[in-house]
Amino acid sequence: MPEIQLLRPDHAPALLTFEQENRAYFAASIPDRGDEYFTRFDERHRALLAEQEAGVCYFHVLVSAEGDVLGRVNLMDVADGGAELGYRIAERATGRGLATWAVRGLFDLAANSYGLTSLRAGTTLDNAASQAVLTRAGFTVVGETQLSGRPGLSYFRDLRDLRDLRDLASPAARPGTPTAS
Repeated sequence: MPEIQLLRPDHAPALLTFEQENRAYFAASIPDRGDEYFTRFDERHRALLAEQEAGVCYFHVLVSAEGDVLGRVNLMDVADGGAELGYRIAERATGRGLATWAVRGLFDLAANSYGLTSLRAGTTLDNAASQAVLTRAGFTVVGETQLSGRPGLSYFRDLRDLRDLRDLASPAARPGTPTAS
């Protein structure tokens, strides 16, 4: 399996290749990023890194052993213990469970590295593959939505059940244990 890596400056060339090679594939199920995204890619990449540094978003790439980007899995709009999950997998890497693996893999990071307690996600009604990924990863449908003018579903995943067991071993985490106030 590939490795989930937090987005870094040196990911830019492989990430641009990933986006260019999969542009038409992605546009079949989600809105196209547009030509400007590609012509201003370096500027956009720096902006994403700045958002990540500020703790507003956490961007991740799925990197193969050869250094190719096979996917992205991102946590956006981090606030009040929650974030919006977004992901995309290269066409050549679909159908092997990579999306489900990546989404599940991000849960530990979200809960234990970033301190998140919940995730939100959404997908269009005609994107059965994404609906299946979210369901397999433990998300539940919480309502209907519009995504870029298309009907869709909103999903929710509580992460509190994924708290690091080391936290549970601390005296403050044990029921009935007094804590300093």
